[in-house]
Amino acid sequence: MDYVSVAKMAEKWGISERSVRNYCAQGRIADAKLIGKIWYIPEDAAKPERVNKKKADASLLGILREQKAAKLTGGIYHKVQIDLTYNSNHMEGSRLTHDQTRYIFETNTIGVTDAAVNVDDVIETANHFRCIDLVIDQAGAALTEKLIKELHFTLKTGTSDSRKDWFAVGEYKRLPNEVGGNDTTLPENVAGEIRTLLADYNARPAKTFEDIVAFHVAFERIHPFQDGNGRVGRLILFKECLKHGIVPFIIEDDLKYFYYRGLAQWDQEKGYLMDTCLTAQDRFKAYLDYFRIGY
Repeated sequence: MDYVSVAKMAEKWGISERSVRNYCAQGRIADAKLIGKIWYIPEDAAKPERVNKKKADASLLGILREQKAAKLTGGIYHKVQIDLTYNSNHMEGSRLTHDQTRYIFETNTIGVTDAAVNVDDVIETANHFRCIDLVIDQAGAALTEKLIKELHFTLKTGTSDSRKDWFAVGEYKRLPNEVGGNDTTLPENVAGEIRTLLADYNARPAKTFEDIVAFHVAFERIHPFQDGNGRVGRLILFKECLKHGIVPFIIEDDLKYFYYRGLAQWDQEKGYLMDTCLTAQDRFKAYLDYFRIGY
């Protein structure tokens, strides 16, 4: 397939270069690719039809769904898949690099490397991509116990943990565990506490940014699964932001210690975690500005 520049396609279609870039960023040109900061467009691409009014769903969620369906590379969907997966897995000890994560997403293969690669890291990376798709597909639905368990099942299926008799994939933990040296909810109490948490959260008619972060803190303190709680919890954060029209965020590597401190000190000072999440949200807004997505 031959590709041409934005300028060339703008001349061919008789429209502005800005309009062509917007079409690319919105996923309206199939197979358009963003390399660095330059869009490359298939030479035989069809000109998108103009509309006289704003599209029915120009929200971030709508654009993510469009780009997912179009398998668009180089857009916001592509960036979310790689950055959210890399950072969330890296926080939990994955040794894959950002470039390796990108390569797995883009080619469904792992590049040759001089260093040994942990098989679970590769499996959980591929599984996390599927989790993000599930979050995008189910973003508009209410948060339920079924969805939470489905995210865990999707994340951990096929890993070495899934072959352990005591590890329950897609089900609540069977053995007590701790996080950061702190006790978490005992296995026999998990189901009741999760249901109470969900009932209280879903009863709120409108969710604020702080409501969503507070849910995350409570979820992580329950720590309902044997492993994978942080990643499932951050996927829920992303989903709920999308559902309620709040700009989502990704906790990047340089913010993880502030994030952990914020979780630990939530009862004493909510500002630690809120400021960290707001900083991450500001970074995500910069991505949206680049891709010309409103918020």
